[in-house]
Amino acid sequence: MPEPLPEAFRHGSRVSLWSPGMTASETKPPMQSLPIPHLTLVLGGARSGKSRHAEALIEALPAPWTYVATAQAYDDEMRERIAEHRARRPAGWETVDAPLELAEAIAAQPAGRPILVDCLTLWLTNLILAERDTVAARDVLIAACERVSAPLVLVGNEVGLGIVPENALARRFRDEAGRLHQALAARAASVVFMVAGLPMRVE
Repeated sequence: MPEPLPEAFRHGSRVSLWSPGMTASETKPPMQSLPIPHLTLVLGGARSGKSRHAEALIEALPAPWTYVATAQAYDDEMRERIAEHRARRPAGWETVDAPLELAEAIAAQPAGRPILVDCLTLWLTNLILAERDTVAARDVLIAACERVSAPLVLVGNEVGLGIVPENALARRFRDEAGRLHQALAARAASVVFMVAGLPMRVE
């Protein structure tokens, strides 16, 4: 059985994200989507403080902790961002790189060890560029989250609040990111939206 979660992880009433007209690939009806009690989803825009907040949630638990990183360092800017994230993490973190096989990385962690995944956005990007089946990958990820026996925090960028992207690939990414977040939020025990470094509990 999962260990009891600290107060920061607890969540109140559930809100269904399903409505008539949605396809099965987008989400499932509420009766098929029971909350995963140890799962927290943290969303926010760029530089909203989502990673720091997610790290703080995990660091409130006994170490060691696992940091599952999905980024790939394609250029100097990304290498700098990765280095910045690594530098601010204290001792106690073990980093696992999983740009594509995210579910497998989560499943491979020792039982009871708190896990942070940062981030879903880059993972989805990697899947699309690798021409993977994103719906199948999402379902495998949710199944892996169900089997974890410790607190698990997933971080994602909210990219659907701006203007409509001008090209088809960007529009596809925006839509798939929204569906991924909806599917995970429907299963998470706690959903947090970050604004200017401040957490807003979504209930």
